[in-house]
Amino acid sequence: MSVLENKDMLNQLDQVIAKYKGQKGAVMQSLQDAQEIFGHVPKDVQIHIAEGLGVTLSEVYGVATFYSQFALEPRGRFIVGVCMGTACYVRGAKNVLDKMVAATGTPVGKTSEDGRFTIRDTRCLGACGLAPVIMINDDVYGRLVPDDVPGIVDKYKEL
Repeated sequence: MSVLENKDMLNQLDQVIAKYKGQKGAVMQSLQDAQEIFGHVPKDVQIHIAEGLGVTLSEVYGVATFYSQFALEPRGRFIVGVCMGTACYVRGAKNVLDKMVAATGTPVGKTSEDGRFTIRDTRCLGACGLAPVIMINDDVYGRLVPDDVPGIVDKYKEL
């Protein structure tokens, strides 16, 4: 089923495209607004944007995949970013990531079946002094060991 089957959302997207058509940065702006409407920017939305703006699908896809703010698949309620930057990595971030995958039952880059968690390996989160670090939405957890992960995950399962 296409997300474009929702006529209200499709109408909103068409208004966005009309608003930005012919402007510099129209692809980026349209993708940002489309993600607000749909929660992500799947291929059918990208095609609709490309056709509406009169640009190639590869241009839209290139922007959507270059910037990490865009999700091509639905994201979970809780976005879990496990820092894999140098400081975190050398202090055991890989083991923390592995424990997060096990505790949520969610592979890296995917969303859990219940829609609760999306697991991402990220680059530097800017908290190197707290390495290894994870960020769940806006919450930061530092100086982690793998055994800390199940308790953190349980907290979000209750929300």
